[in-house]
Amino acid sequence: MQFSKSATILLLALCVAVTGCKKEAATGAKQEGPGKGVVLAEVNGATITDNDFYKEQAALPPYLKPMTETPEGKKEMVDTMVVRELIMQQAQKEGIDKSPDVAARLEDLKKRVIVEAFLKKKVEEIGKVTDAELQDYYNKNKDKFQTGAQIRASHILVKSEDQAKDVEKQLKAGANFEDLAKKFSIDGAAQKGGDLGWFGKGSMIPDFEKVAFGLKEGQTSGIVKTQFGYHIIKVTGQRPAGPRSLEEVKDQIKAALLPEKQQETFKKLKDDLKKQAKISVKEDALKGLKGPEGAKEGAQPAAGQPAQAK
Repeated sequence: MQFSKSATILLLALCVAVTGCKKEAATGAKQEGPGKGVVLAEVNGATITDNDFYKEQAALPPYLKPMTETPEGKKEMVDTMVVRELIMQQAQKEGIDKSPDVAARLEDLKKRVIVEAFLKKKVEEIGKVTDAELQDYYNKNKDKFQTGAQIRASHILVKSEDQAKDVEKQLKAGANFEDLAKKFSIDGAAQKGGDLGWFGKGSMIPDFEKVAFGLKEGQTSGIVKTQFGYHIIKVTGQRPAGPRSLEEVKDQIKAALLPEKQQETFKKLKDDLKKQAKISVKEDALKGLKGPEGAKEGAQPAAGQPAQAK
């Protein structure tokens, strides 16, 4: 992946965030977040910390997050944050932050954020799926949770056979499989220690699957060549064919029930708010509304500006 080519994409993604760099506080108060407040970069007195990095990373769309999980990607991410801060500082020098247009858009954004936060709070408080509802759905739909034999496996994927032999040698010497996967594996599962999750037969390419299903739990394969490169596979779990337990499918059931539950919560909340409010919709004015083009044509000229001749 060419991370230099992704700089513009990352910058555009970061520009929509409302967070930014901060001047160093005189009190040295520790910032909240998963990091330690370590300064990653300074931009004309403003600082970018590891907490800023993690917050921005969490807000990225899923397809962009993998770009920021490698050393090159992390450096690119910090660079885009630096560029955004430079743009912000220059915009402030030119008074863009004080323009009427920006003020109006910020007020609109504020309303949207408040409404979103309120709805999220209410839905999370009221629209929860209960354990009884989970159990009831499971009991009525057990046939949906039948599965064939499955295994859970991890792998280390490298480009060359020599690399694979070197990794295999390290494993035999007692090296940790997950650590080596994070260090050497070239696929998306590397950051998870090579974990591929649970899968049944027919989910993987035949050469890989044949070896994986031939291993016992805890056993590690030799070098396996496929169209993607050279693998070393480790089976970390096995479960026989049959119905999966409620505990195994709880998240799946919750995901199926939650949208309808939340929709019901929103409808009740909307109806309750309307009942408590005094609302008057002006039907005549509503009928007179025009489309976007009609609204432009009917707009009055600004004071001091002559209307265009027709």
